[in-house]
Amino acid sequence: MATYVILSTLSPDAFKNPNELKQLAATVEERIKAECPAVTWTDSFLTLARFDVVDIVESDDLKQLERAALIIRAYGHASTETLQGTPWKEFIAAL
Repeated sequence: MATYVILSTLSPDAFKNPNELKQLAATVEERIKAECPAVTWTDSFLTLARFDVVDIVESDDLKQLERAALIIRAYGHASTETLQGTPWKEFIAAL
């Protein structure tokens, strides 16, 4: 299964109260689970850098991966960049 990194930057007007972020995250998670069953969420990280959220997902269905990124944009009020990643050990083994 291919691994992808979705880098998200939240819109400044995405929420007014930090507690509202919980509901945004829950909505995004529910929509992706319902609409993108071929996308497996591996992990998520909050960062204090250029991107607010880093999500690690796996999928063999590019269309569903694209849909998941669009759901994050629409329901999460974010801009995203999606990168395909190769686990380091696999990369080194292929050399």
